[in-house]
Amino acid sequence: MEALAEAPGHAAALGATLTESGADFALLSTTADAVDLCLLDESGVETRYPMSADRGLWTARVPGVRAGQRYGYRVDGPWDPNRGLRHNPHKLLLDPYAKAIDGRLRWGPEMYAFDLTDPSKPDRADNRDKTFLSVVVDTAYDWGKETRPRTPFNRTVIYEAHVKGLTKLHPDVPVQHRGTYAGLAHPSVVAHLKRIGVTAVELLPVQQFVNDEPRDGRSNYWGYNPIGYFAPHNAYAAACGSREPVPATGRGPERRAAPCGGQVAEFKDMVKTLHEAGIEVFLDVVYNHSGEGGADGPNLCFRGIDNAAYYHLVPGDEANYEDYTGTHNTLNVGSPTVLRMVMDSLRYWVQEMHVDGFRFDLAPALARASERVDMLSTLLELMDSDPVLEGIKLIAEPWDLGPDGYQLGNFPPRWVEWNGRFRDVVRDFWRGKPGVVAELAKRLTGSADLYQDDGRQPSASVNFVTAHDGLTLRDLVSYNSKHNAANGQGDSDGESDNHSWNCGIEGPTQDPEITALRARQTRNLMISCVLAQGVPMLRHGDELGHTQEGNNNAYCQDNPISWIDWASADEDLIAFTSKLVRLRHDYPVFRRRTFFDGRPVAPAEGIRLPDILWLNADGTPRTENEWGESWSKSLACYLSGKAVRTRPNEPENDFLVVLNASSRSVLHRAPNEYFPAEWEVVLTSWDGPVPTRILAGSSYSVPGRTAWVLRSIAEPATS
Repeated sequence: MEALAEAPGHAAALGATLTESGADFALLSTTADAVDLCLLDESGVETRYPMSADRGLWTARVPGVRAGQRYGYRVDGPWDPNRGLRHNPHKLLLDPYAKAIDGRLRWGPEMYAFDLTDPSKPDRADNRDKTFLSVVVDTAYDWGKETRPRTPFNRTVIYEAHVKGLTKLHPDVPVQHRGTYAGLAHPSVVAHLKRIGVTAVELLPVQQFVNDEPRDGRSNYWGYNPIGYFAPHNAYAAACGSREPVPATGRGPERRAAPCGGQVAEFKDMVKTLHEAGIEVFLDVVYNHSGEGGADGPNLCFRGIDNAAYYHLVPGDEANYEDYTGTHNTLNVGSPTVLRMVMDSLRYWVQEMHVDGFRFDLAPALARASERVDMLSTLLELMDSDPVLEGIKLIAEPWDLGPDGYQLGNFPPRWVEWNGRFRDVVRDFWRGKPGVVAELAKRLTGSADLYQDDGRQPSASVNFVTAHDGLTLRDLVSYNSKHNAANGQGDSDGESDNHSWNCGIEGPTQDPEITALRARQTRNLMISCVLAQGVPMLRHGDELGHTQEGNNNAYCQDNPISWIDWASADEDLIAFTSKLVRLRHDYPVFRRRTFFDGRPVAPAEGIRLPDILWLNADGTPRTENEWGESWSKSLACYLSGKAVRTRPNEPENDFLVVLNASSRSVLHRAPNEYFPAEWEVVLTSWDGPVPTRILAGSSYSVPGRTAWVLRSIAEPATS
């Protein structure tokens, strides 16, 4: 059915904008010959409104439209894949600016714009019954007295979490809220986050994503397959109810009678609740590629609207896509269309949804206006100067799969970066690899070699030992090899070198010695991560002892392999994590704003010790030559609490952090002379007895595979 729109809608905003009398719709396409706005009623009957064009901007104004209206676009134009043109008006397409998306994909040949038997020809089957639909949204929301926590980076502790996986099995969350934004905002979940001391949750992708074609029950669980950069993923919304379609009563497709749009308000409720608890919300965002795949993928949105404006096409072979991401396509951030969409999307999530930061997946792809990575790219400069994004945290995953894709340490000064070198050396040290103590010292002190020359602070380094991509913390100390058979790829997927150590037996064991060793190793890794200079990031479930049975690439496991098993939570490990993070919060010496300089803190006041000093087991300073000793697996670090600018009444205690990755006990001597006269052990991974007081100059035995944290009690007399 075709109808006429009123005068063209205004072009102030792309997407659907509610007005007093209806709604305005606007879409960009410089290659289309005609565009129909398609409205669908509750029974699925479609009404088409031809849109008007002005220099590639297509608009329509439709009276009577209200929030909840489902819609899409049909874009007509050339079909010439060899020139990068893939228009097909038989395919109903999503609005790139849709604020909410209804339904789910029902895979079939209709989802592809090309004929599966002859890809050079367009497919003429209508996909309306099988695809997503955009939803008109009223964005009005009462935020009340909500305020952003605005936690400084040096005080930030990140908790990487999956909305569904964190809450799907939580016994306190009502069944209808498990796996949803409402579940994440449940008081018991928030109380746990507060208990372990995290200041920010970093959510794996929540922008609407595509589930791959089903394969033996496996699906896209992590969500790195985006299709709607403004829309909260509808399957995570309790407000959407059942995501399964129901039989329609008219000539239209099978679809739920009530359109889903409640995910927007439910997401805002979650953010508001977390903010009230003092917890920031970061989003893991994927602006480097879309869920449409390569040349053999479906037409869902961007490809059918203006293929060459959205994607990097292979020069001279425009039927195919450049792949710097490993997902068969790469968004072209050098295109004005994509540049505008990314900036509009970021502003929307900040202004409308009140998020506090973004972690950018495969971030070097955002700096590829062409093949080359350019840290002075237009997009990065716009993000740095945009007033809406001022104060918003920007976190880079500083590598992609394209040429020169490893960019650790190279992002602009405002950015912080996932530090993969920290992850690898901490794992290597604690599994006993020789010759890594010098590298370890650099990473534990904030990676000044990577960031100081750019004028950045230690908080430029996001320190992590585990993340969603890889082994869990429990599995890291339980497996030497990946065990990914459940992924259905013959165990060929996932990283083969995990820098892991199973402590003597592969997988589960009842051996008490190995079980105890694994518990110590878990705590050693946590201590190294949380007390290092920089921003610590914990993976959800690690503090509960979650296992994925050795699977280090559970991207397709939307099942108990990935879901956190709260019923089997390790309460002792939760308590240890809480105490560890509290130690970081309480003592500014573990969250410095500036790098160490190694100079005496205040000689005029009789304080001759530097801000940091690395010590041998005998309490003497480690010399330059000793850093190269390949056999060394034990060292101690003195940290001066007086070298840190603190707020009033913050403690200035000195600390000794002792790390022994050797399998044998090492006799350490507390340093003498200018050092504190007495120490106490405040935290250790050792589960046996420890001395309550250690005097300067006295010796104490540090068992193998343990970390100790000592706090000063009494100060020496100054001279």
